[in-house]
Amino acid sequence: MYVTVVFVKVKKEKILDFIQATKINHESSVKENGNRRFDILQLSEDDSKFILYEAYSDETEAKKHKETSHYLKWRDTVSDWMDEPRKGIVYKGLFPE
Repeated sequence: MYVTVVFVKVKKEKILDFIQATKINHESSVKENGNRRFDILQLSEDDSKFILYEAYSDETEAKKHKETSHYLKWRDTVSDWMDEPRKGIVYKGLFPE
């Protein structure tokens, strides 16, 4: 499994907007071929920090996600809401298989 963990810090005044836009992206992403998980997490101690856990069957399917209209709309919508650049780290998902 091809997993990307994306760390996001959102401007305080844009937290609710970010959550709504990310929910819309999530709802379409989980319907993609090859998607295994697409979890959105918010840090308990700091509401402005999020993790997007994106798991795809393989790298090809993950790259296709970056070409979807819902991802591109999300990316363009939230880009100015970031308090710092988002950071994605790729992992090899071992379990579940």
